[in-house]
Amino acid sequence: MAGKKQPVDLILAKGKKHLTKAEIEDRRTKEIKAPDDNIEPPSYLLKKQKEKFNKIAEQLINIGIMSNLDVETLARYIALEDQYQKITKKIRNIDVTSTEYYDLLKAQEKLFKMCRQCSSDLGLTISSRCKIEVPKIEKEEKKNKFSKFGSGANG
Repeated sequence: MAGKKQPVDLILAKGKKHLTKAEIEDRRTKEIKAPDDNIEPPSYLLKKQKEKFNKIAEQLINIGIMSNLDVETLARYIALEDQYQKITKKIRNIDVTSTEYYDLLKAQEKLFKMCRQCSSDLGLTISSRCKIEVPKIEKEEKKNKFSKFGSGANG
């Protein structure tokens, strides 16, 4: 059973496949790469939320895993995290025996799960980043096929 199809740059970086130049070019033209030229915080975010959006988006762009398609997911994550923090502050000031405490605790739990899912989707958690493979191609010097025989000075 074949594994997931990987980007051609990743395959080449791993040195796993022997593809012809034509095959490499063909695969590159078929790969889908979403643009990252229009990453702006949505208008519904508050000023502080937009600042956080820009900070996280910049970091994700720098490691090459954010595109225009991720804008809404990041915005939802920022909004959910803000709600989670507000509920957490409320919980601190409520008696643990009150019914309101348990209602807020349930809401906090739901928000936490949604935040965790969004953060995982965006690569904001350690485990999700470990699963992301961003190819880094290092140029290797071309080996001389005669170098294994030495310089010939000794005999």
